[in-house]
Amino acid sequence: MKIFQREQRSLFGEILDWMLTPLLLLWPVSLALTWLVAQSIAGRPFDRALEYNVQALSQLITIQQQRVVFNLPQPAREMLRADDSDHVYYQVLGARGELLSGERDFPVPPEDDKLQPGEVRLRDDEMRGLDVRVAYTWVRLDLPGAQPALVQVAETREKRSVLATEIIKGVMLPQFVILPLAVLLVWLALVRGIKPLSQLEERIRQRKPDDLSPLDDKAVPLEVAPLVSSVNDLLTRLKDSIATQKRFLADAAHQLKTPLAGLRMQADLAQREGSSAEELKQSLKQIGRSSMRATHTVNQLLALARAESSGRALARQPCDLVRLTMEAVQDSLPRSMSLHVDLGYEGAAPGTAGVAVAGNPTLLKEMIRNLLDNAISYTPSSAEHPGVITARVLADPFGHVLVLQVEDSGPGIPENERELVFQPFYRTLGTNVDGSGLGLPIVLEIARQHDAGISLEDARPGETPPGTRVSVRFVLDASAQAGL
Repeated sequence: MKIFQREQRSLFGEILDWMLTPLLLLWPVSLALTWLVAQSIAGRPFDRALEYNVQALSQLITIQQQRVVFNLPQPAREMLRADDSDHVYYQVLGARGELLSGERDFPVPPEDDKLQPGEVRLRDDEMRGLDVRVAYTWVRLDLPGAQPALVQVAETREKRSVLATEIIKGVMLPQFVILPLAVLLVWLALVRGIKPLSQLEERIRQRKPDDLSPLDDKAVPLEVAPLVSSVNDLLTRLKDSIATQKRFLADAAHQLKTPLAGLRMQADLAQREGSSAEELKQSLKQIGRSSMRATHTVNQLLALARAESSGRALARQPCDLVRLTMEAVQDSLPRSMSLHVDLGYEGAAPGTAGVAVAGNPTLLKEMIRNLLDNAISYTPSSAEHPGVITARVLADPFGHVLVLQVEDSGPGIPENERELVFQPFYRTLGTNVDGSGLGLPIVLEIARQHDAGISLEDARPGETPPGTRVSVRFVLDASAQAGL
């Protein structure tokens, strides 16, 4: 028992997953990007205020009696520090780095930070354990050899964080409403999008079991049209297969009806009162012939069904066609000798180059046996004028062709009937041969499964009788030659 068994996949669920998963993954990314943008936006007005304060303080530096003086009025000092949210710090250093005003513990700018006098720059720093934003500038002094004075103003970041949070709330809170709405809209769109599939399923479900007509591929979306076309192709082939089976069963029932009727009639004759021993013997002989005919017909039907059902599952292996032909000729010798038919083989020898074909040896031998049986049945023969049947295998390794021929001295097949004899149960009129009409259809089906072509022609054109030559042409396979 499988504990973890995966359920059948849902097309609706997969499309929904592939649409919603990126949406849900992008949402936190959008949140992070919005936070960064909000921080940048929230800091700009406060940075401009710091720059303004630095420039205002730098204008308060004066030179009096060759000394650097910074005069910050008390009201301006109180206004500078008047902030309900943040702490504001400042520092002014003179030409020799002496403290003119402000905090002594104010962090100094980086040593490698070279500014032009009058240029204001911003940096992030730390003041008394608090993160601060610092604006600073160097002020040129009108003293010989004096270094520029330094003016710095710092502010904690509380107002910036509050403003950034407000921006985030204003941007993200609507998304908590938009996101579920987007999921709902995607759900509804998918339901609407796959509705044609549900309608197609309903149309198929409402069909009758015997309705194999094609589906309407114009009423489905363009993406589903190839699937409907494939289903229509399958329905067409299934319809043809069922029609062939019905026709085959009808023909088989008709062919079996004759020997079975003969068996019943002979049994009734044997049961008549006053029948002599000779009449009873004759009836039993007829019963035996009818049973043999019925058995032969059933065997031929089974052979044809086996050949047709092999299909793609045909197991192929390198087969020596000469060896199979010789074995089939030997198997047919007792019957041919009893009918005074001269049966023989000529052509390539077993194991020579170019005589191997990739196929099923059982079916190939069945094909050769049916060709020989058909030739024996339709070749008139007597002890004074024996019929002649020749089986041959002709190999052309350079042309990659292998030909099997069965030639007889019979009456031949009229040209207008050479297509018909390959149909099941068809027999040439006027031959008076007791057969099932399945031999050549079996040969054709086995040849088709081995990608071979088959043709009929007169063995001796212009002579009487012309005879018949059946040729089965195989295309050689290099792998079959190597594996033999």
